[in-house]
Amino acid sequence: MANIKSLISQSWQTALSVAKIIFQSRPCDTPPQAKSDEELVILGNGPSLNDTMANNKEFLLARHLLAVNFAANTPIFTELKPKFYMLTDPVFFNRMELDNVQQLWRNFAETVDWEMTLFIPTKAKKKGDWFNNVIKNKNITICTYNMTPVEGVQWFENMAYNHHWGMPRPRNVLIPSIMQGIAMRYKTIYLAGADHSWLKTLSVDDDNRVVSIQPHFYKEAKSEEERIKKDYMNIPLHQVLESMYIAFRTYHVIRRYADYRGVKVLNITPNSFVDAFARLKI
Repeated sequence: MANIKSLISQSWQTALSVAKIIFQSRPCDTPPQAKSDEELVILGNGPSLNDTMANNKEFLLARHLLAVNFAANTPIFTELKPKFYMLTDPVFFNRMELDNVQQLWRNFAETVDWEMTLFIPTKAKKKGDWFNNVIKNKNITICTYNMTPVEGVQWFENMAYNHHWGMPRPRNVLIPSIMQGIAMRYKTIYLAGADHSWLKTLSVDDDNRVVSIQPHFYKEAKSEEERIKKDYMNIPLHQVLESMYIAFRTYHVIRRYADYRGVKVLNITPNSFVDAFARLKI
């Protein structure tokens, strides 16, 4: 009986994913392809990245690097010169009035003097000063990807992921980052700064408002702190926990897909809450 229910559920999810692909996915760029001996380190924004930088900088510099979100607004951006950069959140494309968003695009346009591929969703708004200024920087190549959530029977998931039609549910920037690493044919991918220790800082105040402190390796801009606080203010706790549940579950989906593709994803983040990938102490 359980197997029948599972089959029905997977079939339904497959049908929904087909519809999502038809209506949401768009032709996207083919990402760069890695050589067989090249390895990738994904730099999450967790606070442990400071320790990794202090104690294992040589390890990072010996590999290709992928940075995310507001890392370009920190000194490590020009210090590490990441080969790849991943943006997912609509705030980077729809909230140009925010100081930290403006600074991000200004840093892309003015400070990138090395070859860098910038990954953005196919549905991102490619207009305005941010796009025009980045396009003028000949060191930056923009590569689009589909972040359409795809679930269902495994053979269908594998086919959709292989053809870049979509990915496991992209609840945070680390998920598309790993998927792009796999798409670029890296055989070994390391995760640094993937603390994901949000449960330690989650609380509810006396007005029943969820308080979620999300520490990063850098000091958050005041405007960003206020934006996050406002975003969480009207979200009930069960929805916040559900979002976290989806993220942690999705890592196990990625682990299965990585195994299918023959890719090793190794978590080098000390005390990380991500339990899907093998740990490696460097």
